[in-house]
Amino acid sequence: MDKKITVVGAGNVGATAAQRVAEKELADVVLIDILEGIPQGKILDMAEAAPIELYNSQLQGSQKYEDTANSNVVIITAGLPRKPGMSRDDLLATNARIVKQVTQEIVKYSPDTILIIVSNPLDAMCHVAYDVSGFPPNRVIGMAGVLDSARLRAFISMELNVSVSNVHACVLGGHGDTMVPLPRYSTVAGIPITDLLSEDRIEALVDRTRKGGAEIVGLLKTGSAYYAPSAAAVEMAEAIIKDQNKILPCAAYLKGEYGIHDLFIGVPVKLGKSGIEQVIELKLASNESQALETSAKAVQNLVDTLKTLDY
Repeated sequence: MDKKITVVGAGNVGATAAQRVAEKELADVVLIDILEGIPQGKILDMAEAAPIELYNSQLQGSQKYEDTANSNVVIITAGLPRKPGMSRDDLLATNARIVKQVTQEIVKYSPDTILIIVSNPLDAMCHVAYDVSGFPPNRVIGMAGVLDSARLRAFISMELNVSVSNVHACVLGGHGDTMVPLPRYSTVAGIPITDLLSEDRIEALVDRTRKGGAEIVGLLKTGSAYYAPSAAAVEMAEAIIKDQNKILPCAAYLKGEYGIHDLFIGVPVKLGKSGIEQVIELKLASNESQALETSAKAVQNLVDTLKTLDY
């Protein structure tokens, strides 16, 4: 194929993302991990599934970043996952060190690539990758809003017993407890959910969305979500690889949009071959603007903490 996607981290999120890329035949795939044999074994398993699923992507597992050279998109999932009782923020120092090292290696071999950051705490890890890479902000993008919006869409679908294909939802802000789901912009077949559900039910769905990752961590006990996060990252990669100009909620570096400066925060963006082609500014009500400002402050606190760490 003439396109190449590297996935860094062969854990559940990374391996599943690699599998989705291969099955969609978006690009050839390189799966990188520091653990000897793990990416090679998972890639071999995917290759043996190819005759059944009928995909023809070239697949490679490796520990060597030279094998990632000239990647069009790099999805970074490397880092420690959350465990029960941990917040995403508890991972800050360790994962900052990992994302820094990964980014340095990726940039060396793919200086024109587009980075999709999945590692937690997501918004802060975007800052690490942005600072280390020296890339323009349109080529460093965080996967958060697609996942959070998908969770809200799933919960709305369950609540109303309607097809998920009829449900659209929008979630702004940081990828954490201060995220800002927007019921006013969430619809079922074009009908705002505010016309279909009571305030109490909407608030319950919003609260469940904010705690969606923790709910899964609590159930799994020994890991965190990976089916939905990998699907979200690959939807972003597909929009870039196919130059779809698709509007998706992603963590983007804002330079005054929404009144936020020099901070990665989740907002709707248009994704195409250059990465972020445009930041979409929604007209927010005063309570929505205040909630987004609160979320931005929480992200800023993490970024400020990053500056005090030696990673």
